[in-house]
Amino acid sequence: MKILLIPLDERPCNYDFPQMLKNKKCDILVPPKTILGNKKNPGDISALQNFVLENIQDCDAAVLSMDMLLYGGLLPSRLHHYSEEELKNHLSLLDKIKDINNKIKIYAFQCIMRCPQYNSSEEEPDYYEDYGYALFRKKYLEDKKMREGIDADEQKELDAINIPLEVVNDYENRRKKNLFMNRYALSYIQKNIIDFYVIPQDDSSIFGYTALDQKTVLNDIQKEHLQLQTMVYPGADEVSMSLITRAYNEYYQRTPHIYPFYASVLGPTIVPKYEDRPMYESLKSHIRVTGAKLTKHIEEADIVLAINCPGKIMQEAFDDHRDITYSSYRELLTFCYQIKDYIDKGYKVALCDSAYSNGGDLELISYLDELGILDQLCAYAGWNTNCNTLGTVLSQAQIQEQLPVHNIIYRIIEDGLYQTLVRRQIVENDLVELGLGYYDFKDQQAIVEERIADALIKNYQKYHLSKKYPINKIHVNMPWIRMFEIGMNIEW
Repeated sequence: MKILLIPLDERPCNYDFPQMLKNKKCDILVPPKTILGNKKNPGDISALQNFVLENIQDCDAAVLSMDMLLYGGLLPSRLHHYSEEELKNHLSLLDKIKDINNKIKIYAFQCIMRCPQYNSSEEEPDYYEDYGYALFRKKYLEDKKMREGIDADEQKELDAINIPLEVVNDYENRRKKNLFMNRYALSYIQKNIIDFYVIPQDDSSIFGYTALDQKTVLNDIQKEHLQLQTMVYPGADEVSMSLITRAYNEYYQRTPHIYPFYASVLGPTIVPKYEDRPMYESLKSHIRVTGAKLTKHIEEADIVLAINCPGKIMQEAFDDHRDITYSSYRELLTFCYQIKDYIDKGYKVALCDSAYSNGGDLELISYLDELGILDQLCAYAGWNTNCNTLGTVLSQAQIQEQLPVHNIIYRIIEDGLYQTLVRRQIVENDLVELGLGYYDFKDQQAIVEERIADALIKNYQKYHLSKKYPINKIHVNMPWIRMFEIGMNIEW
């Protein structure tokens, strides 16, 4: 089959990772990166439309980021000044697709606009540098007050929040337009143009702007009886992979059965950082969106999903002060032996490494390396949020037909070694030595990239896995000129 993908943006997680799903039975066509924009600079919407119309004729499915086609990408969706009429005109591309190829299946996704809980304009409007947390907190407390009530201290905090009216108006007007498009796209399901529609929540919270927008969208979905063709859940950067997997499963009429097990007894009930629901509830959504099925019986499993989770609370991967419950409420080595046992019995085992946010669990990786089974996993990821990781692993496990050792090693290096270890080492040592900043490499970006690559190889060589799969060189690039994420080209 052939799938046309319009990614969320040009970063490796959205552009490169989905292409790693290609196999002999699935070709994935993507537009040139040059028309996808760069960070806050929007993609060329006209060129993207032309790319779609020129290539859609012989495709079996299209996986389309509405944020890219409407606004020019994820970050531009938070900065644009389009009117609702202009946005509706952008969306009319879907009508033209069906005119050209009326047999194609369209799988679309469009994020609920996030509301980060901190002051930073790195990915938001400039005023978020001063009023980001205030914008989040004000609406959070107002929503909580309406739904549950707040105490005297919270009321005092709410009364003290002061945000310029022009800032609130700009922010809320854009949210209003984006929410309108989240809802307007539902009409394309009713017209049988969109076959399946996902509305992911990026950095969600139980109260506030994102929770209110989610409630509005869910009310529309229920009112129009669109629950079978629409899903709303936490995530963002992994959604294109999930929908590629759904398209693949539907085309080949497959329903893989997934059997999950957790590293701790409380794991299914833990609400991860940056998300709004327990891990097990997100698992249900991420399995269903791919067209797979959750099973409670190991005998029915096509894939065993090992979920590394916290013992009780989730921390950042780079946090030196590890909470004691990672040990007292979680017996990690027993979890690793269970993974080995399933592999030894011939099961296809995928590993969702969600014990921490923003990085893999190096203790887990070391144990599995000592047991000699890292290269026997069918999938691994441990990056950013729990749902980013979960969607990635489920997609890899279902589409990749052979044990993808190089892909697994890529993710161990990127998710574990870089995000958890090397990123902090470079920030605290090399950037200080060179007089650089997390977002400011001046004219020394190439030097930073070389130092990251050297550190990654040195740390990788500490594992037994490296003797079996030696790496000659790693070429690192910084897609948004910052330390948060990297792209890699590995020479074996």
